[in-house]
Amino acid sequence: MISAGIDCGAKNTKTVIMKDGNIIGKGTVLTGFDQEQAVEDSLEKAIQDAEISRGDIQKIFGTGSGKESVKMAEDTVNEIKAMSKGAFFFFPHARTVADVGAEEGRAVKMNDKGDPEDFAINEKCAAGAGAFIEAMGRALETPLEEMGPLALKSDRDIPMNAQCAIFAESEVVGLIHAKTEKQDISKAIHDSMASRIVSMIRRIGVNEDVVMIGGVAYNPGFVEAMKRELKLEKIHIPDDPEYGASVGAAVLAAG
Repeated sequence: MISAGIDCGAKNTKTVIMKDGNIIGKGTVLTGFDQEQAVEDSLEKAIQDAEISRGDIQKIFGTGSGKESVKMAEDTVNEIKAMSKGAFFFFPHARTVADVGAEEGRAVKMNDKGDPEDFAINEKCAAGAGAFIEAMGRALETPLEEMGPLALKSDRDIPMNAQCAIFAESEVVGLIHAKTEKQDISKAIHDSMASRIVSMIRRIGVNEDVVMIGGVAYNPGFVEAMKRELKLEKIHIPDDPEYGASVGAAVLAAG
């Protein structure tokens, strides 16, 4: 059985192709304005990576905020179910998964089959997603990819109280004017964001084995902040965390 899962997200569109329970191809592109074109381009990249033809794919499922743009899909699946199945595929022992992407954060509690039992979503404010770190990086004149490593250089605890990216930026500017070191501000930013995501996780219940997927899982400063906030020594992260939901969609398509 060859199946594909396409996750059309706010920033990136990701495709995973699976054969008999194994990932054989992946492809990601910027979503941009034309979601349907991004879906096609992402699928084509994954097909080339898998070294198969399009006709070899027996079933396609779509997910993500732009899932209705996955026109070739036999069905669509909501993001909560897709992220649960994706996390369960990589870490069957885990029961809690956090998906932190560009525009929102989600947390899900799963059962022993990888099905969601409870969930929480933070979508009202970018202070719970990757766009928040990106915006704060601009205020610090620091590239996004440098924000996480910068935060790891600090051991100071500076509270940030703003619930909104706009007000948080004002706090950051205030810290800059107070001659606060960049790494200390970066750590405060990551701590603030981790606190918001962990508050969601606590609402649904924390399991010792927590999985993190989504592009923000690449950020070492955020991962460390999450571990501190959860009081865990380890958070499970798959090799390509941004593909978590597309893996889940491909698993469901094969099912």
